[in-house]
Amino acid sequence: MPRQSVTSIVLTNPPSLTIHPAAVYLSVLSLGSKRTMEEALNKIASLLTNGECDAYTLDWAALRYQHTAAIRTALVQRYAPATTNKMLCALRRVLKEAYRLELMDATDYAKAVDFPSVKVKTRLRGRALSSEEIAALMRVCIEDPTSQGIRDAALIAILRGAGVRRSEVVNLDLKDFSVNTNSLEVRGGKGGKDRTVYLSTAATAVVEDWLLVRGRKAGALLCPIRKGGEVQLRRMTSQAVLLIVRKRAAVAGVESFSPHDFRRTFCSDLLDCGTDIVTVQKLAGHATPATTSKYDRRGEEPKRRAVEKLDISYTPRRR
Repeated sequence: MPRQSVTSIVLTNPPSLTIHPAAVYLSVLSLGSKRTMEEALNKIASLLTNGECDAYTLDWAALRYQHTAAIRTALVQRYAPATTNKMLCALRRVLKEAYRLELMDATDYAKAVDFPSVKVKTRLRGRALSSEEIAALMRVCIEDPTSQGIRDAALIAILRGAGVRRSEVVNLDLKDFSVNTNSLEVRGGKGGKDRTVYLSTAATAVVEDWLLVRGRKAGALLCPIRKGGEVQLRRMTSQAVLLIVRKRAAVAGVESFSPHDFRRTFCSDLLDCGTDIVTVQKLAGHATPATTSKYDRRGEEPKRRAVEKLDISYTPRRR
C-alpha cells in the first residue's frame, strides 16, 4: 500500500474508547470472542499499515472500498477460508459501528462493506465419538483414585451431556448448577447469549460426586487441583480442558479428538434419536438451525425412513 495511503488511515489522536469503532464493537463480545476478534482486528490493522497500527490506532472510519478489497485479497492469500471469513466479519462489524457512531456516511460505509465472503468448501472438521469411546473415557476417570479423576469425570459428563463449548464449561459457577432440575445456566455464551442446558440423571450424579470433593463454597464449578489434592477455587483455562481431554484419551486408548467433538457428538446423537432440530439448536446455543444441521451426520438412511411414513393411499397391482 502506498505510503500516503497508509498515513491517511493512521490515528494521530485516538478517540475515547466510548466512540472508538473497534472498542465499541469488542465491548459487546464475550471474553473468548473478544480475544479472538481483537486479534483479528490487530492483524488487519497491521496488514493495512505495514505493521504501524493495531486495532486501536487504525482509523477504521477512513477505510474505503480500495482498503477493504485489498485486505480481503491479503487475507485469502494468508489464511484458510473459515478464518478469513471470521476476520472479514470483524471488519464488517467495526465499519458498522463507525457508521452508527456517525464517523462514516452511508455511501462510504455501503461501498466499504461491499466485498464478498470467501466460499468454504471444506467438510465439517472433527468427528462424533462412539458410545464405547465415551464409556472408556469415563472409566479411566472413575478408576483414577485422585481428586483429578472425579473432576475430569464431571468435566466429560458436562461436555458430553450438555454439549457446551470449552469456553462455556470453564465459566460455569457452582450457582449455575441445579441438582433439582438437572440444569446448568450457561452465561455469556457465544454472542454474549445466556441459555439453560440440562444433564441426564447419570451426568448429574457425576457432578454431585465431584462436589463432595470440591465443597459447596461459591466460585467456579470446575477447578484446578494441586498435586497434593488441594482444590483451588478458581477457574480452569480452556487450554487446561484440552490437555485433560488429550490425557484421558491417551490412557483410554481412544483416537485423538478435540473437546469440541463432544459437542458434535451431543448434537449428532440428539438428532439421531429424533429430537427436532430447533430443540437441538436451542440446547447447543446455535444462532440458526442451519448451523445445527451441519452436525447431522446420520447419512441418507433417516431421510429414506422419513419418506416411507408418507402415505399416498395406493395399492400396488399384482405383478
